[in-house]
Amino acid sequence: MDEVHHSEHIPKWKKDEIEDIKAKINEYPVVGLIGIHGLPSKQFQQMRSSLKDSVYIKVSKNTLIRRAIEESSDDIKSLEKYIDQETGLIFSKTNSFKIFKLLNSSKTPSPIKGGMVSPKDIVVEKGPTSFPPGPIVGDLQNAGIPAGIDRGKVVIRETKVVAKEGDVVSQKLAAMLARLEIYPLELGLDLRATFEDGTVLEGSDLAIDEALYTQNFISAAKQAFNLSVNAAYPTSTTILALVAKAVSESRNLSVNGVIFSPGVMDILMYKAQSEMLALASVLSEEALDDDMKGLLGAKSAAIQPAAEEKSAPTDEEAEEESAEEVTEEDAAGGLGALFG
Repeated sequence: MDEVHHSEHIPKWKKDEIEDIKAKINEYPVVGLIGIHGLPSKQFQQMRSSLKDSVYIKVSKNTLIRRAIEESSDDIKSLEKYIDQETGLIFSKTNSFKIFKLLNSSKTPSPIKGGMVSPKDIVVEKGPTSFPPGPIVGDLQNAGIPAGIDRGKVVIRETKVVAKEGDVVSQKLAAMLARLEIYPLELGLDLRATFEDGTVLEGSDLAIDEALYTQNFISAAKQAFNLSVNAAYPTSTTILALVAKAVSESRNLSVNGVIFSPGVMDILMYKAQSEMLALASVLSEEALDDDMKGLLGAKSAAIQPAAEEKSAPTDEEAEEESAEEVTEEDAAGGLGALFG
């Protein structure tokens, strides 16, 4: 039996539609499929108009979309499996991630209707409402919402999940949610998948948490900086921190090793004086001359007024305080004097 070619019986308008879709697939670098099921015509036209500068949206029959994809390149044929229910085509020169973000931002909250399946957990929060006392209290309670009267107003007595994801919402609950201005639905264009640079990207792959990625980049940069500094790996970003660290360590070495250099002489002198006064304070007065007694008296007078507020710094703290006052240029000079 001879093979029957059904294409001979395809009306001209359908052939023209298929050719138009194929032409746009070749014209645009990004081709996507969007779900438009349940989207009111008026809202769809408004979205289409608001997005026209970034994307071109075309609605056609699923059979014609499928036929156009089948007659296009092999790479794009895997996009065919995302054709389901009411489907639209989207064409753009903007990358897929920006398209996903653009379509998501165009979605608007919408009330849920009785008999619909809840797309997520629907929560009614505890607190006052704008309703005066009346029959609405009973209506809310009949819908499963814990309501009561407090100070002349209807209140929700406790936070409650009134419908879980996947539950069928009753007519009573849908009506009360609308009156409470709780809109569980988000109406808009649902990007199912795109074809770009020879790759098909699903909508879930395009849902990027920008705040999370930004935080991850910041955290990675901090960790890389710390690793570079701790490993003494010089880069244009870490060189100042490495030099400052080297100066600090060399100063500490000089102080602890009592190595005389211009950058630490003031610290060494302060440390020596503190140790001298500490030793003198435990000796008998007969062993001290008048100058030493005067120094001890001056030290005691200086410490007493501040004793209740703050204790005297230790030698290590004094060294740190002195170190903070030294600039990088002075420290670098001290480092050079220490190591020649």
